Amino acid sequence: MAEEGSSERTEEPTARRLQKAREDGQVARSVELPTAVMLVTATLFFTLMGSWMFKQMGQLFTYQLAFDRKVMDKAELLPGLFGQSMLDGFLLILPIMLVLYVMAILSSGLTGGFIFSMQLISPKFNKLNPLSGLARMFGMKALIELAKSIGKFVIVGAILLLSVMHNIDDLLNLNRMELGTAVRHAGEMIIDACFWMSMGLVLIAVADVPLQRYQVHKKLKMTKQEIKDEMKDAEGRPEVKAQIRRRQREMANNKMMAKVKDADVVITNPQHFAVALEYDPSADGAPMLIAKGTDDLARRIREAAKEEGIQLFEAPELARALYFTTKVDEPIPESLYHAVAQVIAYVFSLNDRYPGSQGYVKPSPKIPDNMRYDENGFLMQ
Repeated sequence: MAEEGSSERTEEPTARRLQKAREDGQVARSVELPTAVMLVTATLFFTLMGSWMFKQMGQLFTYQLAFDRKVMDKAELLPGLFGQSMLDGFLLILPIMLVLYVMAILSSGLTGGFIFSMQLISPKFNKLNPLSGLARMFGMKALIELAKSIGKFVIVGAILLLSVMHNIDDLLNLNRMELGTAVRHAGEMIIDACFWMSMGLVLIAVADVPLQRYQVHKKLKMTKQEIKDEMKDAEGRPEVKAQIRRRQREMANNKMMAKVKDADVVITNPQHFAVALEYDPSADGAPMLIAKGTDDLARRIREAAKEEGIQLFEAPELARALYFTTKVDEPIPESLYHAVAQVIAYVFSLNDRYPGSQGYVKPSPKIPDNMRYDENGFLMQ
């Protein structure tokens, strides 16, 4: 039962799974949406430009049906006349073709965005398997597509039938009208029918878009085992490991920086090293190193200390000795007690001074030979 439950796709797809699916071209696509958008666009175009366009079409038909005497006497002129007529007709419909071409491209990316994937055009030999072909023909997706096709046929057919019945008298009278008038009148009836058909296709598209998104999302869902395998694979990649270590360092540094405000003194190099120490005179323990850093982190420690009013004490050898021998949140080494005690006593004297008092002279702490490090962490000879 546990194995059966782990094989069910109940988990939401991870960001990596979604990215891979997008790279493979596996995104939601609605065929109905571009169709509806193009028909609505065509209807709007003909509503605005239809009168002029149908007038030009009527004039073009009239011109083609009225042959010049010269053309009738010289048949060799007919190819040129027909060629010019075809060019005029092409230029007449070119604007609507360009508009529909642009809208087809834009509307195709409304649901899943614009992507280019070689996976979509590469041959897939598994589709040659007749069993998988039968599964696609009689699967749930095929039944949904069949239901959509029947719905489109019923809606479009009903609209066309109602449109013809509504305009039956005008349709029968078209042959009695002048050619240009008949063309314009027919165009108006076509625009009216296209408008209602576009509304029907819009309803289908509104229902189809969320359906396509749901189907793709359902297909991309993962099992618990797939998520575990993906996490193992991701953690094994060097760039992921490096990112995890970087985040861990950032978290540790931020946590450490928050403790700087509790320090009693910050011993500096003065620029490359900074070590923050905390000491409780009422306790029996040694001073604690609560923060340390080099270069940029050292600069941040110094700036935080200045903001908190904590004393900065410049002692390059002592700062390096503490940095290379003591970890954060650990007491300082016993061999550095005397040097650190001099610094802390001096800092405490500064804090306790009152007007007219002399205070302590700034010390020059001596470092044992086995604690003298250079900036690279090597013991100095």
